[in-house]
Amino acid sequence: MRRKAAVGSDDLYAVAEFLAKELERRGFEVIRVGYLKEGRPVPWPLVGFEVGEAVAEGRADFGVVVCYTGTGVSIAANKVKGVRAALCFDAETAKGARLWNDSNVLAISARLTSDIVAKEILDAWLSVKAPDASEEGNINMVKDYERRGDR
Repeated sequence: MRRKAAVGSDDLYAVAEFLAKELERRGFEVIRVGYLKEGRPVPWPLVGFEVGEAVAEGRADFGVVVCYTGTGVSIAANKVKGVRAALCFDAETAKGARLWNDSNVLAISARLTSDIVAKEILDAWLSVKAPDASEEGNINMVKDYERRGDR
């Protein structure tokens, strides 16, 4: 079965389209969200929520969100229960987010990320097949806190 990635942006950004096409080139089924689907600006909270929900509900194996800074879509995606979105500006941060934090949504800044850097970030993100077992306790602390639901 083909792996699925939900990719969304709030506006027209070349790096968002690049990432969607790069994932398709690598054999992923891409669920396009926000501007990538509608062809018009979509509020960044809605993009973050929709990508986050696709991941949390299992309709996508992971997500990628893009806005001007990457911060807004990251914040919105992290409001979805089960999402661990990480704003990554370089490959090492992306690798660490997967390896040590079991991040399932990658957030990217359209302002700061060239296609070359985006490809390096994506390569690093996809290189991690499972989180580091030594971080299981920390990752579970986050999941347990989230499950308490009284926050």
